[in-house]
Amino acid sequence: MRFGDPATGPHPSRPDAAADGSARVPEQARGEHTHGESPLSGDGPRAVRRHSVRGQVLDALRTALVSGELRPGEVYSAPALGERFGVSATPVREAMQRLAVEGAVEVVPNRGFLVVVRTARELAELAEVRALIEVPVMLRLARTVPAARWAALRPFAEATGAAAARGDRAHYAETDRAFHRAVLALAGNEQLLVIADDLHRRSQWPLLSAPVPRHADLVADAAEHSALLDALAAQDLPVVESLVREHFAGANG
Repeated sequence: MRFGDPATGPHPSRPDAAADGSARVPEQARGEHTHGESPLSGDGPRAVRRHSVRGQVLDALRTALVSGELRPGEVYSAPALGERFGVSATPVREAMQRLAVEGAVEVVPNRGFLVVVRTARELAELAEVRALIEVPVMLRLARTVPAARWAALRPFAEATGAAAARGDRAHYAETDRAFHRAVLALAGNEQLLVIADDLHRRSQWPLLSAPVPRHADLVADAAEHSALLDALAAQDLPVVESLVREHFAGANG
């Protein structure tokens, strides 16, 4: 099962399940040659457990957005995706509706879902809003959280570094969000986590003509997480603010 192009073709997916004879979705977003369109490379599929197929499909679509397999400006059909996943169109449509709420796609009546074309200005605005929300929180945390608490978050930073070292953009996006959630969770504000994570996810959707992030860029972006933990533990407020702002303005953070 693979992803392809416009509404007549296949699309993304991202499974986390064992092979157990249930609905099938590829391990990573991929493409398949259909109706004369160019194929996309990919590996073999894995099975997705029935009870979690809706969530698996949503994760798969989100991964495909980050990786660029779901291309901005193109329309994707829920029935076509469902056929490729080995599931009905219903969980695919529900997942796409969720992405529409998040602003990643728009409903196209009688055709499917259009992947939204974003602009550099929108990306800059997201970075500005994230900074307005998170910088004050992180400065407050730097003043109040003991150094030992920051040390406990090292595994989150290391996970981003491992994903970056492999050049795995989709997994890097996941670990990047996990790191930021872990830091902000120390503020004890659930609504902050929800809003910040939504903004973060939206900031990771690629631009229409954006170049694929270089391996070195991912590695450098990941290294900022460890540097931020160092600055937070040292209560170095100017460095904390600088690192957070630069991280948000970067292509991958």
